[in-house]
Amino acid sequence: MGTVVDRSNPEARSAFVLAVERVLDGLAPGEVVTYGEVATEAGWPGRARAVGALLAASDGRWCWWRVVTSSGRLVPGLEADQARRLRAEGVALRGGRVRPNRHDPSDPPPDWPDPS
Repeated sequence: MGTVVDRSNPEARSAFVLAVERVLDGLAPGEVVTYGEVATEAGWPGRARAVGALLAASDGRWCWWRVVTSSGRLVPGLEADQARRLRAEGVALRGGRVRPNRHDPSDPPPDWPDPS
């Protein structure tokens, strides 16, 4: 299973970018997804790394801070900025990680203490 889109095929790359863009543009404040979820929703399962590469090269064009690894880890080197942006949207973080949860971003994982 490859992780990149064939760069020699501009039509495939354009289709990938457009599909990923639709998913990213559909994310509301507070929604958090994984790179793999974006790839799958875009119709390109198995292309999580390609989603990450696209976001890394996007100069902030899309809401990169709403996308995390499958373990909830924040973007290396941008953890503080990503955490600040997520907290501003009401997303709970613990130990530098966030629970990918597009439908209820403030709902902590079951092993997190109840904030009330």
